[in-house]
Amino acid sequence: MAPRATQDLDIFVAADEENIGQLRAALRSVFDDPEIAGISSVDLAGEYPAIQYVPPSGTFHIDILSRLGEAFRFEDIEVEERLVEGIRVPVATPRMLFLMKKDTVRPQDRADADRLRRQFNIKD
Repeated sequence: MAPRATQDLDIFVAADEENIGQLRAALRSVFDDPEIAGISSVDLAGEYPAIQYVPPSGTFHIDILSRLGEAFRFEDIEVEERLVEGIRVPVATPRMLFLMKKDTVRPQDRADADRLRRQFNIKD
């Protein structure tokens, strides 16, 4: 499977204040940006549970979500741990990515879902 370049990172989070405080602290450890303080658990628990954070470099963005409509919530995400530079990071499984992409309206998502289905032998 050939990797597909992307200009963003999607992060699913639990929308409670303690967790969002940890997210802000993690972002501050990487980016010197006062805008990080504006990331709020109230926003992520609200009617539109997504925030787009653009670091000062402006070369990519981070979509921070607590749910995708009514289809997927943070608690629903099937994950597996991966070792990234010595740190264990939970990431969505290929099956979860497939489920999240297969029924969207974006052609690129449907193409991604098809590649995931073939590479990981996912039954629909």
